[in-house]
Amino acid sequence: MESTSFILFGATGDLANRKIYPALFNLYMDKKLPASFSIIGVGREPLSKEAYQANIIDSLYKFSRHSTDDKRQKLAFVKQFSYISLDLTKEASYQELSTHVRRLESENKLQENRIFYLSVAPELFDVITTNIKQSGLANTKGWKRVMIEKPFGHDLQSARQLNHIVQQAFSEEEIFRIDHYLGKPMVQNLETLISVNPILQSIWRKDMISNVQITANETVGVGSRAAYYEQTGALRDMVQNHMLQLVMMTAVQMAEREDAAKLRSEKINLMKAIQIIPERDVVRGQYARLDVDHHSVITGYREEAGVDSFSTVDTFVAARLTIQTPLWEGIPFFIRTGKRLNKKETKIVVEFKNLSGKTNEGEPNLLIIRINPNDGVTLQLNSKHPLTGELEPIQINFSSSDREIPEAYEYLLADAIKGNPFYFTHWNEVELAWQAVQPIIENFETNAIPLHLYPAGSNGPEAANQLVNTHGYKWW
Repeated sequence: MESTSFILFGATGDLANRKIYPALFNLYMDKKLPASFSIIGVGREPLSKEAYQANIIDSLYKFSRHSTDDKRQKLAFVKQFSYISLDLTKEASYQELSTHVRRLESENKLQENRIFYLSVAPELFDVITTNIKQSGLANTKGWKRVMIEKPFGHDLQSARQLNHIVQQAFSEEEIFRIDHYLGKPMVQNLETLISVNPILQSIWRKDMISNVQITANETVGVGSRAAYYEQTGALRDMVQNHMLQLVMMTAVQMAEREDAAKLRSEKINLMKAIQIIPERDVVRGQYARLDVDHHSVITGYREEAGVDSFSTVDTFVAARLTIQTPLWEGIPFFIRTGKRLNKKETKIVVEFKNLSGKTNEGEPNLLIIRINPNDGVTLQLNSKHPLTGELEPIQINFSSSDREIPEAYEYLLADAIKGNPFYFTHWNEVELAWQAVQPIIENFETNAIPLHLYPAGSNGPEAANQLVNTHGYKWW
């Protein structure tokens, strides 16, 4: 790897402490960082370099998978870090930052290769990228890249406006839009799982697959994110990005592995072929107060701190969609995601058809790909019970939970440093995803799609069950 300067905006934030520093340290421990690198933290809080480095070490003990008492290695790692306190809304701050970056490049004999990581509030994306360009920070003798967290826009129009601004400073090839679901090991393994296993290849077609279900449920509520969530809801927070990316990664067919341009082209074609009828195929929900007993309750969304007591923001979305391509035509994809549900899980379930026509052939065969919390693969088959002779489902399981698996941000950061865009989203994907959900957003805003309240800690609104039951299926 070429020597690199890594400029982190939002260096004292929660994401930096929980994900970015541990991921960088894990890459450092695994010798997957450049031999020469400089990491410049940028934040509003006044901090000495020593205090900043001490904070990083604390985060490594809390969140790194290399959390053992190896303080010597942690101290060696944080020596590469410096910190600068700036007001990101002022142009003069970026001149100061430019001077700081160039001085470190000169002192450490680094090439002018720069990664700008925007771990900040979305409203600062355009401000930062504009000032990076105007300050000359984007003028390098080497390469430059910008990493941007979601949400990339609030709706189709705002996403287009933001993209126009960002592309004034960076070309599309230099923009690495992060969807951390694409960094998860089982998601990165999806295409390989199908393409290198002849058994799955032979049944991966529309006359064998009955339906596909994608679930991303959480047991927690909005917590301290209420102000953000009141402006987004589950549709913007999860469906427009994570859920549609999981749909595309499940449906994509790749003849050539590790070809980023080919993958992006295939995903874009899939997005163009997605059809959702909002009024018929979308369920909107919000978690409500649950009285557990006389002494305790689970708070409803409208009772959360910072939430409007009459809020109609969605905390649950389920939808049916189809992909109008030769491979997937006629196969429904059901997606659901929500907060304050009865189980935390992210999984993809492929249900196969019963081709015998008999009604007593046991449970359907299922391929279950578990993404979170314990990633792995389960194949459900049918077998005869040795005592009763009745058919019963049996499961063949593989789980990687007993192995030390890199975190999603490790994969994504390593790829960005190498310049590999394979698991980052292209602007065309982002735009098409917003186009797919924009009619749903408009239906939510006019209440054309009703809001169903569901008890906190339940499996979601009954309307979500009816969505799949109507088509002859059930949620797995």
